[in-house]
Amino acid sequence: MSSVGILLTVRGLMKRFDGLTAVRWVDLDVGQHSIVSLIGPNGAGKTTFFNCLTGLYPPDDGEILFKGVSIWGLSADRIARAGIARTYQNTRLFEGMTVLEQVLVGMHPRLQTGVLGAILRTSAARLEEQAALAQARDLLDFIGLGTRGELMASSLPYGLQRRLEIVRALASAPELLLLDEPTAGMNPNETEDMMRFIQRLRDERGVTILLIEHDMRLVMTISDRVAVLDYGQKIAEGTPAEVQRDPRVIAAYLGVPPESDI
Repeated sequence: MSSVGILLTVRGLMKRFDGLTAVRWVDLDVGQHSIVSLIGPNGAGKTTFFNCLTGLYPPDDGEILFKGVSIWGLSADRIARAGIARTYQNTRLFEGMTVLEQVLVGMHPRLQTGVLGAILRTSAARLEEQAALAQARDLLDFIGLGTRGELMASSLPYGLQRRLEIVRALASAPELLLLDEPTAGMNPNETEDMMRFIQRLRDERGVTILLIEHDMRLVMTISDRVAVLDYGQKIAEGTPAEVQRDPRVIAAYLGVPPESDI
């Protein structure tokens, strides 16, 4: 892949835990306005890779460039302000908050008003609050929840809760959105809706998507490129069609040597 239009560059990423190497010398490029999927068997190191990208885990070696600038060693909040947001495997909506409040929380990295301004209710603070409310309602309209902003988020069906969690991440205005198993626990209809929603995020909002996903139909349908991890190492990368044909990928999923007849 050419360096032109590359949003995220990862080279030689390594992460160890007490002698166990969870991610081993992984390289990855993510092009602007693309959907890239990271797949692999359970325990392959996919979520650890995400955690290193977003500052939850400090990498032990390698290089991470976002828009050509190193984000190596930055804290999670600084990485979020740089333009990278993420979701998690399990739904992590805040208890006791409405649908609208969930989205407003997601805007925090972009707000400029300090504590004093908020207490004094300065004109700048009021204007920023009004803009944040307008943006939050626009995002809720985008996912079809424009009339449900005052409902408790916990009252929504599971599929809408997952979508709300993604929009909360989108509220920080990221250029790169990392989705960790966005269809986990969904039924086939909810998965189909989520697949279309992820495509809309890229096509209508211009967000670049890097996702971990186990639903191979979704991965092969929406991805521009697919990278495969196995025991912390990248064993394949390419278009969905190329990855599907790769003997190393088939072996990793079926548990048979690549040279065997399958």
